[in-house]
Amino acid sequence: MSGASARQRHIAHLHLHAVLTEAQYADIIELMSEVTPHVQAVPPDAVQLDLTSALRYFDLSPYDMVQTAMIRLKLFYGIDSSAGLAGNRMLAAMAADASAPGDTTWVPVERAAEWLYPRPVTALPGIGRATASTLSRYGLHTIGQITDLPAATLQRLLGAGQARLLAERARGHDLRPVVPAEPATHLSADLVLDQDCLDPARQHRAVLGLAEQVGLRLRGESQVAGRLALTVRYADRSSTTRTRTLPESTDHSPALAAVALGLLAGLGLQRARVRAFVIRADDLLPADRACRQLSLDPGDARARAAEAAADRARHRFGAKAVRPAALAD
Repeated sequence: MSGASARQRHIAHLHLHAVLTEAQYADIIELMSEVTPHVQAVPPDAVQLDLTSALRYFDLSPYDMVQTAMIRLKLFYGIDSSAGLAGNRMLAAMAADASAPGDTTWVPVERAAEWLYPRPVTALPGIGRATASTLSRYGLHTIGQITDLPAATLQRLLGAGQARLLAERARGHDLRPVVPAEPATHLSADLVLDQDCLDPARQHRAVLGLAEQVGLRLRGESQVAGRLALTVRYADRSSTTRTRTLPESTDHSPALAAVALGLLAGLGLQRARVRAFVIRADDLLPADRACRQLSLDPGDARARAAEAAADRARHRFGAKAVRPAALAD
């Protein structure tokens, strides 16, 4: 194994305590690129830095490098942040979630298993409420309990594929590299609520409104999306993201809303205390390059014609001139 790949990795995850526009987010990525060229956006409000090669250049410890990045964010943009520092991307993100604003949690490689052991299994990324509920029914609440469980038992509970993935994450394994930022091939819309929301009807309305915004922007920029992601951030600063590939690339708001609301329903939020929603449209293409399935339903053509007329009215009279009935005040 070569020296670069054999060296211990030092990955930082910075959670930004601010609601960012896409332009501000791009500026922050550029600022962090002055610390290390290996910067990856983690929408909607985080960045990850691979500091491994930068440590030798700056002759600083990993912890001091993270403090340097956080100070630059505060000086240039007035943004407070919390950080996690670890040997891989997953652990760094988990450490950041465990950090109060302004603090950094460092999980050295030799202490990773010890740090993970008492933490709740829901702290692992990708563990949804349904999986957590299944584990809870069998008295499995902590990551340590998962690592102590025989593999065959975990497979009986969750199935082979999901059990294998959970076991890998419970042991702190994550080989994903930090991928430097590429030109934006996505757009997003977000809503930060003024107070924690437990009302399913209000959550439904919020996601519907964001899907409408995304569709309007896509049509305004003559683009279509091939994939949609919904991120829900909770009152405790944790978050859940679910992604779905669309049946066909589209800019049609009702189609986007149907997928987004399906993702919301799949989360089974029930009485979750929700603080913010983000919808992100990925795999963008110019609208004139997209293939569209022909439909024999005249209602589809009428809906698209009505949508085009509504867009013209919004362009002339403002974004709130025409709104879906479900979003009317």
